[in-house]
Amino acid sequence: MTDQHSELRETVRARYAEAANMVAEGGVANDCCGSPSVEVDANFGASLYRAADRDQLPIAATAASLGCGNPTAVAELREGERVLDLGSGGGIDVLLSARRVGPTGKAYGVDMTDEMLALARENAAKADAANVEFLKGTIEAIPLPANSIDVVISNCVINLSVDKSAVFAEMARVLVPGGRIGISDVIADDALSAQQRAERGDYVGCIAGALSFAEYRAGLAAAGFTEIEITATHSVADGMHSAIVKAVKPAPRPTVEDAAAPCCGPTCCS
Repeated sequence: MTDQHSELRETVRARYAEAANMVAEGGVANDCCGSPSVEVDANFGASLYRAADRDQLPIAATAASLGCGNPTAVAELREGERVLDLGSGGGIDVLLSARRVGPTGKAYGVDMTDEMLALARENAAKADAANVEFLKGTIEAIPLPANSIDVVISNCVINLSVDKSAVFAEMARVLVPGGRIGISDVIADDALSAQQRAERGDYVGCIAGALSFAEYRAGLAAAGFTEIEITATHSVADGMHSAIVKAVKPAPRPTVEDAAAPCCGPTCCS
């Protein structure tokens, strides 16, 4: 990692630590994922969740919500699935996921900020959520084994990464074959240069580090994902959009040996 990347990561970590401390003191973290040119209340945070979902959770979980969407609403979570939230912050998406997958499933959160992890664990205890686990780590090096997760979600975090290709590769690694992603992120119009993105907001504010639609699609494809769908939902700045990203880690195709294996079903081995 370059010195510049290390500096950017530390800037992000410090900003989110400040947000966690603000919430722990009874405030609301409403200024971390936006810039002065962005209407934070309209485009980021807990207002993007249904009131019925927000009302199920501890106040501190919704107060610490800094995302640009609601990935749990589009991930189509099912009972018994294992879900991983990248950059889990105060835990809102992990706690909502845990409710959707039920007691036979599990929801993990990964975050690099100690203050956010402490807040998330406190929120999980208040919510009496037994099927959640928060892990310290970066989204470029996820602390989970390969083929251990059914669904990866993330809410306005991948755009903050200094190595997005590593994030895409790690998502593919931890997902089981046939696993899927349901992500909310900030994505730029293809016509915007990196300089133009920087002019619309800072890196910590989720703007300068955003990939374009074409770059996002290419990055996921390079990591092996298929069935890639990227759908803009609303504008967060000129030429910058909150978007829903879906993709699948393909299951391996049957080999010649598999195809030639004898049938032992009721129709051919009776």
